[in-house]
Amino acid sequence: MAVNIDGAVSLIPVQSATAPVSPGTGDVWLDTSVTVPLWKRWNGSAWVTFSGASAANFSDTATGTYTDGGIDYKYLTLTGTGTITITTAGVCDVLVVASGGGGGNNQGGGGGAGGYLYVEDFAISTGTFTATIGGGGAAATVGNPSNVFGLYALSGGSGSTVNGSPGGAGGSGGGGSTDLAGGSGLSGQGNNGANGGTGFSSTTGGGGGAGVAATTQNGGAGISSSITGTAVGRAGGGGGGNTQGQSNNGTASDGGGAGGYNTVGTAGTANTGGGGGGGGNSAAAGYTGAAGGSGVVIVRVKV
Repeated sequence: MAVNIDGAVSLIPVQSATAPVSPGTGDVWLDTSVTVPLWKRWNGSAWVTFSGASAANFSDTATGTYTDGGIDYKYLTLTGTGTITITTAGVCDVLVVASGGGGGNNQGGGGGAGGYLYVEDFAISTGTFTATIGGGGAAATVGNPSNVFGLYALSGGSGSTVNGSPGGAGGSGGGGSTDLAGGSGLSGQGNNGANGGTGFSSTTGGGGGAGVAATTQNGGAGISSSITGTAVGRAGGGGGGNTQGQSNNGTASDGGGAGGYNTVGTAGTANTGGGGGGGGNSAAAGYTGAAGGSGVVIVRVKV
């Protein structure tokens, strides 16, 4: 038997792969037809995901605790692939960030930031769930996705290399080298990389960030989240490298790496999903782009 939110006892099954018939307003159903079962509530005309349920709980040792606005929280941060055990069904807040793409080589575009996905009041059932954390993409390659509870963040796109292919698509797109286009980002998780300029001594494109699209050479900004009690910027795009005759290189923020100035690019910061910086110009030998930053998963519950 299920308990109505208003306190009445209902004969509706607690869990089922099909919706209960003849529900009453306030009845709750655990929909098991999806990969991760979801709590749903009958609002009088339709079953809706129930975000008013009590807080979920996990048995893993919390990474940290804090109080905000009179509410106590604990959270678990996963910086490498692992598991989380939910011991009480309910709702939680989830941040999933994929790894950033690598910056392109020799006058390379910046790597795109990994996809950024934040869900509040996500309904979750009990069980042990695997969280996959994407490792940063190497120079001129795409990143790797992250996921937990069936929530997937797409890997960051690769920065393009001079005389190579355009910037790669991803959570956020990689920047284009000279005469090459930037890659596209996924709406809701990131933004586009910038196009490279026209002509060999022109500019490269920065990688897109989760917050905004890249501009010429500079990586796009990421997004700041206080899910751990402290504001942290993540998923910034990598900066593009300098080109022949150009006097500057691309900047980056929120975990993205700066582009190289007649040097190799700067790597994205670990566990931010930042894109790697593109390699700078060299007439004799190519300077390589840098790796993107690895991803992260953070789960927060009220206590």
